[in-house]
Parts: sequence; C-alpha cells; structure tokens
Amino acid sequence: MFMALLLHLLGVIIWVGGMVFANFALRPSVGMLPPPQRLALLAAVFGRFLPLVAISVVLILGSGASMIGVAGGMKAVGTAIHAMTGLGVLMALVFVYIWAVPFRELRVAAAENAWDRAGKAMARIRILVAFNLILGLVTLPFAVAGH
Repeated sequence: MFMALLLHLLGVIIWVGGMVFANFALRPSVGMLPPPQRLALLAAVFGRFLPLVAISVVLILGSGASMIGVAGGMKAVGTAIHAMTGLGVLMALVFVYIWAVPFRELRVAAAENAWDRAGKAMARIRILVAFNLILGLVTLPFAVAGH
C-alpha cells in the first residue's frame, strides 16, 4: 500500500505541478517571443512534458486501482474516492485528447511553418490544460477526505 500511494502521489505531483508551471510560468514568459519561436518552443516543451504525463497517468490510474482493490473494491470505498476516481478518469481522457488531437496538430503545423494553424492548436491546448488543472485542484480535497 505504501508503494502504491508513493507512486500515486509522484504521478500527481508531476502532472499537476507541470500544469501549474505551464500555465503560470512558461506561458507568460514566452509571450514576448514572435510566433515562430514561441510555438516551436512550446511544441518542443510539450513534446517532452506529455510523455511524462502519460507515465504519470499510468502510475496514477494503476496505483489508484491497486489501492481501491486492497480496500475491497469500489463498493467498499467512500464517496470521496468515487469522486476522485471519476475526476481522475476525466482528466486522463482530456489528456489523451490533448496528445492525440491539438498537440499533434501543433507539431505538424510547426514543422510546416504554418504558424496560424500552430497558434490555433496551442490555444486549444492552453484551454484544455487550464481545464485539467482546475479538475486536478478540485480533486485534491476529495483525495484528502478519502485518505
């Protein structure tokens, strides 16, 4: 149980911490760059960050399922765990969409120097990451209550 909780928290710290960094440090800092440099940089940053998020999602969902199993299954855990699980699955689905659709569009557009398309894809990523960050912060009280 200790190892599952440790892996769970590690995944959450990487994912939510990365979203905080992206929204409140990276995005405002790159705003002064011209679109070709800004979008190429953001494509490269997300190209490194999203695989870490994928690993984190696997750690979070796997360790969460393991801890729920040890506790006796979904019927044995309280409402807080149900809420945390639902919100976590929703966050994972949003992440998969980010990686599969707008991030792919960003990479392709940046490689083609199509900065207008790249900017539109990045704008969608920004909104979805902000949405996922809000979901992650809403999940925290349920995580504390459920533990």
